[in-house]
Amino acid sequence: MLISTKDTIDGKEIIRHIGMVKGNTIRARHIGRDIMAIIRNIVGGEISDYTKMMAESREQALDRMIEDAQSKGANAIVGVRFATSMVMQNAAEFMAYGTAVEVKD
Repeated sequence: MLISTKDTIDGKEIIRHIGMVKGNTIRARHIGRDIMAIIRNIVGGEISDYTKMMAESREQALDRMIEDAQSKGANAIVGVRFATSMVMQNAAEFMAYGTAVEVKD
């Protein structure tokens, strides 16, 4: 699956626009991670547990977006974007979305 944040893919011609595809995940923070984050906030530095959680969320959202595109017959996704939002206290949604297309050389 070809994925691009641009509306085109270099060297490819879009022959069919299929439509919007998306993938998302919702993750809750862990109390143990929150305690470490508070400590890290005092002394400074990266909160690596949250960095790891966000990276995992991003990959899962991308995987689900790709599955959505494949189920619709696409071989590429253009205009890919990411969004996050709070859905409740201590839980956030991570979403990947774009336009599924069929491309050829």
